[in-house]
Amino acid sequence: MELTTILFYLFALVTLGSAATMVFSKNIVHSAFALMFTLMGVAALYVLLYADFLAATQLLVYVGGILILILFGVMLTSQGYTLSFKTITVNLIPASLISVGIAALLIFAFLTTDWTISEVAERTDTVYDLGMLLMGDYILPFIAVGVLLLIAIIGAILMSTRLSAENEGVS
Repeated sequence: MELTTILFYLFALVTLGSAATMVFSKNIVHSAFALMFTLMGVAALYVLLYADFLAATQLLVYVGGILILILFGVMLTSQGYTLSFKTITVNLIPASLISVGIAALLIFAFLTTDWTISEVAERTDTVYDLGMLLMGDYILPFIAVGVLLLIAIIGAILMSTRLSAENEGVS
């Protein structure tokens, strides 16, 4: 068995295991951390598919941005620890039938697909090619928009600190 095959099965197992942990966990913090491992496993599978741009996007946008926002939101609210969450089973029979139908469809697709590789595509650096395609002619406007956004962020920070300083002086 080749190393890439072993790595694929390992990352698939991590992704499926952490996804199951995320769904079946009763603790919301554990579910959020399991979501992190699920998203990182998907990024690793993208790397194995030579989709390095998608892997980097997965890590930066989902793991680095959205998931961290979810974790901060979960951890900074104190309501999650004081409430007792109860899960109830609703529509178990229709959900089971739909799940079995989708699983049968996926197994049928897996068994009837021709998995032989006729030609191996030459691996290229997709990030560089995409960057040159997207930013080749538009690099100056891109930098100008970045500078304008930076100025807007600094202005928003200054305005919020002035407002909070004025509010503290009034109290």
